Amino acid sequence: MTPTAATAAKAPTGSTSADTSKPLAADAPFFIVMNAGSGRRQSDETRDVLERELGAAGRRFELHVVDDPHRLADVARKTATAACDEGGVLVGAGGDGTLCTVAHAAHEAGCPFAVLPRGTFNYFSRDHGIPADLEQSTRLLLDARAYPVQVGFVNEQMFLVNASLGLYPRLLEDREIYKRQFGRSRLVALWSALLTLLKPHRHLRLHIDHEGSTTEIRSSTLFVGNNRLQMEQIGMPDEAHALEQGLLVAIAPRPVGRLMHLWLSLHGAAGRLSDSDHVVSLTFERIVVTHPSKKRKPVKIATDGEVAKLRMPLEFRVSGKPLYLLKPEPSVAEANRS
Repeated sequence: MTPTAATAAKAPTGSTSADTSKPLAADAPFFIVMNAGSGRRQSDETRDVLERELGAAGRRFELHVVDDPHRLADVARKTATAACDEGGVLVGAGGDGTLCTVAHAAHEAGCPFAVLPRGTFNYFSRDHGIPADLEQSTRLLLDARAYPVQVGFVNEQMFLVNASLGLYPRLLEDREIYKRQFGRSRLVALWSALLTLLKPHRHLRLHIDHEGSTTEIRSSTLFVGNNRLQMEQIGMPDEAHALEQGLLVAIAPRPVGRLMHLWLSLHGAAGRLSDSDHVVSLTFERIVVTHPSKKRKPVKIATDGEVAKLRMPLEFRVSGKPLYLLKPEPSVAEANRS
């Protein structure tokens, strides 16, 4: 696969060198926002671990469990304000979608952010070496430093892992239906993806404006990645390296039928997507995506697993301001990535 274009490498906005980290006050309180959609049992387990680990260390914390997902962003913003006022840390507990919503509030408020991974895939936390085990990730809060990490935006919607339009948002909507029926697991997620790929789908016609030139593409989906681990897993090491240089990666399959889509997905699952001639990629700091007809009708956009509607044009960009994330020292984080 040959990238359609690439920008020159620059100093990464997500640098994790020691001289860019921010130490925290020894008594900095933690303000934790958790989406209760994962169930009462998980909420109770999280509270028990927080009381045992943070309480034993004499660290103050507040746990805000949000029962209504529609209130998550509002609760996160209010809690971020409280964290800033008291020199504390805003913590997201949940999967990548929940973490993105809470991180957006921390990014806007300018306070440090931390995560307690409670999702299915946990791409964001895994990429930064944060343990999936709840007790270990809670203990990490006590001595971690805040390092700057890169975040992306599509219009005003932030994403930590990826953003997309076309077939991928549909795949996520179908996945949620299957999860409600059969439970949350990687097997259910993969099975629902297979069924969606076998359904009829249409190809998008898009114009991509990048550094003064316009490229027209036809594809079933446009996928923009901001996660090194995800890029490595699907077999795109060059694109994974570009993320470390402060860039985002756009990926689009060429117009192909359903069986070829399935074949490409299997290539990705086997870590061999870069071997395919049916995929194009683009590394960038900023692109603008429009429809040739200049339609401004809202389109479905998926950001970190959550689907919303945004109006064209769509501006995908690297944020000029990093998110300060509590994570292990760089050497430890690298060893923890899996």
